[in-house]
Amino acid sequence: MKQVKFMQMKDGDKEDYILLKKYEDTFSADTSKRIVTALKNLDKSLGGYQVSRLEHSLQTATRAFKDGASEEMVVASLLHDIGDELAPQNHSEFAASIIRPYVSEKTTWIVEKHGIFQMYYYAHHYDRDKDQRDKYKGHKYFSDCANFCEKWDQASFDPSYNTIPLKDFEPMVHRIFNREPFKFL
Repeated sequence: MKQVKFMQMKDGDKEDYILLKKYEDTFSADTSKRIVTALKNLDKSLGGYQVSRLEHSLQTATRAFKDGASEEMVVASLLHDIGDELAPQNHSEFAASIIRPYVSEKTTWIVEKHGIFQMYYYAHHYDRDKDQRDKYKGHKYFSDCANFCEKWDQASFDPSYNTIPLKDFEPMVHRIFNREPFKFL
């Protein structure tokens, strides 16, 4: 494999960066495959629930799909907890950063804030403020995030729920992550 000549980025020339762009484009084209692999790994993730993190994610996406949500929202529902593995304390922000270049501002905001909104259902059991989401009252996506949590996320821990399998969501993941990114980060 051909490599750049530089050892410091500031010493690279146009030829170096054209070469890197070629490799980056090829690598980026496989992002959706890496996303699916990361989702599969959620099957062996955080324990204690009646379903795996993968099953929870599939249930959330299934509920979104059955409710007629947009394809990007279904994929976002599938990926909303993908950050649990590497960023358990800020998994929402982690997941949002993954989807941000490929989905709308609204979808990104919902995923980014769902961790705070989800606390509404359990924070009081830890003697914490369950109403932390209220600081976002008046935000244009407040009710969308509250609905995401109420209808899809918090309701998706049922081992007997009829979940759509991951293989059926994979084409959607591929379509979303093979879109032209909205913006560069």
